[in-house]
Amino acid sequence: MTPSETKRQLRQTLLAARPDLFAEPAAQRAPHAICELFLDRFAPAPGTVVSAFWPMADELDMRPLLQALHARGCVCALPVVVRPRAPLVFREWAPGDVLTPSTFGVAEPAPERAILAPTIAVVPLLAFDDQGYRLGYGGGFYDRTLSGLRSSGAPFTAVGVGLAGQHLAALPREAFDQPLDWVLTEQGAVDCRSVEPVR
Repeated sequence: MTPSETKRQLRQTLLAARPDLFAEPAAQRAPHAICELFLDRFAPAPGTVVSAFWPMADELDMRPLLQALHARGCVCALPVVVRPRAPLVFREWAPGDVLTPSTFGVAEPAPERAILAPTIAVVPLLAFDDQGYRLGYGGGFYDRTLSGLRSSGAPFTAVGVGLAGQHLAALPREAFDQPLDWVLTEQGAVDCRSVEPVR
């Protein structure tokens, strides 16, 4: 089986198992635990542009983090799908903004909201491994986006967020896959840049 086929099969398995995983008590505490960990670990200064994501279905809810970041003066942004096989853009978000569901079912800021380049991007995942690689939903949006943000040369950090139960020792990998710099779970933070790469 090719890495792409293995990913597809693993993705189906993880999606089927996720409702039970997210129903556990640890999952209910995770959004606030990750919020506190993020603010302690990165201490973003007022004015820092931080992107996160609005939860879909049983996805991890990062709204507590968005609220906390806004309260400390950071500039928050949410991802917007422009078209298939294209990088995401990030539009400014503030509490009280009305979001519109996209054709992909993602709640997005209105088109008139400013497009921003995040200094820190909080990234969703289905699974993550020991080297900081993630398994996403299969569209490749975040891999294209992280690649573009990194190639810009501006300071940038990609932070995956999930549950400790979403960790796997190793994930199937393709040449275009982008690693995360950090992964935060309800159990702690992992600096993926310090992990010995697999050769």
